[in-house]
Amino acid sequence: MIKRNINLSKPRVVPLPSFAFIYFCCPLNYCFSFSCQLQGQFHLNEMHKAGDLVLGGLFQVHFTSIPDLSFTSQPQQPTCHGVYVLGFKLAQTMAFAIDEINRNSNLLPNVTLGYTLYDNCLELGIGFRGALSLASGQEDQIVVDDTCVGNPPVVGIVGDSSSTNSIAISNVLGLYRVPMVSYFATCSCLSDRQKYPSFFRTIPSDAFQVRAMIQILKHFGWTWAGLIVIDDDYGLHAARSFQSELSVSGEGCLAYTEVLPWDKDTDELRRIVNVMKKSTARVVIVFEIPSRMISLLEEVVRQNVTGLQWIASEAWAESAVLQTPHFMPYLGGTLGITIRRGEIPGLREFLLQIHPDLHHNSSYGNSLVRLEHFYCWVEGGGAICTGQEDLGNADTEYLDISNLRPEYNVYKAVYALAHSLDDMLRCKPGRGPFSGDSCATLQSLEPWQLVYYMERVNFTTPSGDQVSFDENGDVVPIYDVINWLWLPDGSTKVQNVGEVKRSAFKGEELILDEDKIFWNFESKKPPRSVCSEGCPPGTHMVRRKREPECCFDCIPCSEGKITNKSSSLECTSCPEDFWSNPQRDHCIPKKTEFLSYHDPLGICLTTTSLLGTFICAVVLGIFIYHRTTPIVRANNSELSFQLLLSLKLCFLCSLLFIGRPRMWTCQLRHAAFGISFVLCVSCILVKTMVVLAVFKASKPGGGASLKWFGAMQQRGTVLFLTAIQAAICTTWLVSSSPTPHKNTQYHNDKIVYECAVGSTVGFAVLLGYIGVLAFLSCLIAFLVRNLPDSFNEAKLITFSMLIFCAVWVAFVPAYVSSPGNLADAVEVFAILASSFGLLITLFGPKCYIILLRPEMNTKKAVMGRGIVS
Repeated sequence: MIKRNINLSKPRVVPLPSFAFIYFCCPLNYCFSFSCQLQGQFHLNEMHKAGDLVLGGLFQVHFTSIPDLSFTSQPQQPTCHGVYVLGFKLAQTMAFAIDEINRNSNLLPNVTLGYTLYDNCLELGIGFRGALSLASGQEDQIVVDDTCVGNPPVVGIVGDSSSTNSIAISNVLGLYRVPMVSYFATCSCLSDRQKYPSFFRTIPSDAFQVRAMIQILKHFGWTWAGLIVIDDDYGLHAARSFQSELSVSGEGCLAYTEVLPWDKDTDELRRIVNVMKKSTARVVIVFEIPSRMISLLEEVVRQNVTGLQWIASEAWAESAVLQTPHFMPYLGGTLGITIRRGEIPGLREFLLQIHPDLHHNSSYGNSLVRLEHFYCWVEGGGAICTGQEDLGNADTEYLDISNLRPEYNVYKAVYALAHSLDDMLRCKPGRGPFSGDSCATLQSLEPWQLVYYMERVNFTTPSGDQVSFDENGDVVPIYDVINWLWLPDGSTKVQNVGEVKRSAFKGEELILDEDKIFWNFESKKPPRSVCSEGCPPGTHMVRRKREPECCFDCIPCSEGKITNKSSSLECTSCPEDFWSNPQRDHCIPKKTEFLSYHDPLGICLTTTSLLGTFICAVVLGIFIYHRTTPIVRANNSELSFQLLLSLKLCFLCSLLFIGRPRMWTCQLRHAAFGISFVLCVSCILVKTMVVLAVFKASKPGGGASLKWFGAMQQRGTVLFLTAIQAAICTTWLVSSSPTPHKNTQYHNDKIVYECAVGSTVGFAVLLGYIGVLAFLSCLIAFLVRNLPDSFNEAKLITFSMLIFCAVWVAFVPAYVSSPGNLADAVEVFAILASSFGLLITLFGPKCYIILLRPEMNTKKAVMGRGIVS
């Protein structure tokens, strides 16, 4: 490292990076003195001002021309031509900010800031040379003694403008921790603190710009867009960032991504515009610089590609060169992300202090550009100057301070360095942040010490914007959203329509005034830009093969499923007791099905059951009223009364099968059914056995058989046989009781309420026991069917049992094969059919005789040839 002593109020030593220049050293016997000379020197356009501390700046003031590199003669320095008015204005803004700081007694008191500004001529090599010159100084000769001559190295650099230049320069200056604050480099790659440890910027990175654009896409529902980028670090990193952010957020897809060539490749431009023309994407996002945009737009005009909504990156969002009558029919309504606008009071007056002088240099030492040439360029595009030009009377971009955006970033960059220096110099000895609690001093200032304070700087501009840097050197991000208005008179206006900023609580926050936005479409409304329209309710997305995820088909949800609110790629199954509505957009309760009192079938069965009960009551009344008549007495009136009561129970038990199943109805229905029918069949069985006993008693020596069938024995037999069924029912209910069950197997969209029998064996034993008694009754009745009585009840019992058995034999397969409430209906029908069969066959003929043929209701008619019972 070479130490340099700088003449200030006190001498200071500034380290010089050893990489900056190549020196040729010779011993004294070959040279006049021991000295080092530069092998070569770069002739740079510069502007400088002396000070105690010097800040550097890199700005694009000219355009470059390519030097001769044939190496047949000494290579010429690259010459810069043309004038970039904004670049010179930015350099003047830095000079103004330093002049303003020097007048501010509260900021850097007793310290004068100077500056050294270089023109990069839009060329990486020139910008890089300028940065090295700023970091190490530039002298014709260094003599090894106590004196150094030439401009001192700078403590910090404002620049460079482009991302590519900033990457190259920061890669080297970062090794020596020289702080560099860019006002225009937006590549997200520069946020890598490992690669660029001393890089800062007052413009948000492309990562935030990309997220800001995605917020705009989301706001207007644009999920299908094209992306065009410049072929450099700025464009390529923006493309990668855009694709990554869209993939993570899922807010949209890119229909195409195209890279514009640097050279004017007509075929490639034609291909790119043809892609834009054929694409269904109506939104085009462009990361480009204005000079390259012109070539693209010329091809757009040639192919007449209209109906596109352009979204401009900050690089060309306010480019006046594109706002021409030739391009505005296509670019009208453009939405742009642009640098935050700010106010810089006094800047216009400062800019007017510079006047052309054809005979000698300005007092400001402005060799960045020949001022007379600058004036001619601004006023006449390079015409011959008269020396009498006055910019104060001209309407020029140079003096326009109504829309200060990149200038405001330069202003903030200078103040960030100044505030960091001020914080550093206000350090109290013994309380410093460096080793041994030391502080940096004006005489021993190292660049890395300033980086420490830059990372912690925090101040507010006169416009009210906070300036601070995060851990990556990025400023607190905020962008303005602008809109290009194409007015009826053919003029163009660019106006603010919103802003995008990062909130600590809400992330990226977009604020838009939609009423101010001009849309260059006949509808005067935002266009639709989607690959596939959103799926309507009741459908889900099925992505198309080999196409972006925004391109899909809508397939209806299957039954029982509805659109998933959290994921449109699949449908959500409805809860167990719910089913999808016909539109498949929400779940509705499933229909419930059971044998209801309100259904026509339930009403019919209930009516029939009550009718049967009523008929039993009527018959019972008739028998009680005519209990003394021979036909009632001849047919064992007590058992007849018991049989009628049991038939009433049979009719009534069928009502337990109607209505929504409950626990008590499920348990009671089969028990009541089983006991009622056993009681009924037991009465018939005993009745049949009594008939058989009477027949045997009519024969010689058969009188003893009647003693076994007295009134008590008959009651006891009926009670015993019924008790067995009661025991079967009790065992069934205790071991595996029937329970209510919601069956969804029969119908997906219905809940069938039924009683699960619990134990199939219990149910089978119950039915089997009834069947055994019925079979015995039928068998015995069949044996005594030919008794000689005029009115032989055995025939009626035989016929009734045949009907009874036929009904229940048919019931079993019908019950097993009937789903849901139909099974209950089948069982009720079997109960009612068998009950009516018994009632009609056993009591119908008797009631007929009692009511309609009273002449047959006599002892003689009843006994006929038979024996009186």
